Amino acid sequence: MSMVLTLILVVQMLSALAMIGLILIQHGKGADMGAAFGSGGSGSLFGATGGANFLSRTTAVLAAVFFVCTLLLAYFSNARPAAPTGSVLEGVTVTAPAAPSAPVDSSTAAQIPGNAPATKTDNSVPPAPVK
Repeated sequence: MSMVLTLILVVQMLSALAMIGLILIQHGKGADMGAAFGSGGSGSLFGATGGANFLSRTTAVLAAVFFVCTLLLAYFSNARPAAPTGSVLEGVTVTAPAAPSAPVDSSTAAQIPGNAPATKTDNSVPPAPVK
């Protein structure tokens, strides 16, 4: 199965690289209009419009190959053997955290930044003034 996945991945990469190259070679729509009236048509390998058809069809075929390879890779990535029945957590053992070895006295707690000594604050609401 690994060999098939590697082969599909190689075909996908090659089709992607070839598709990028073909897209960069193609001319825009404005360049086709100029070639239709004869300017630049003599330097073309396929003639005035033959190159556009060949390149666009080849790009379409490579896009289809790329799409099929992508679908096959997605299918094979989800095709896994059936998981054993039961929970994943059945084999896990839970242990209680260890208690601190030495008791913490108030002088040690005061040395830790952010630990202020506990003071009693009065959060009661004062009575409203009487007029």
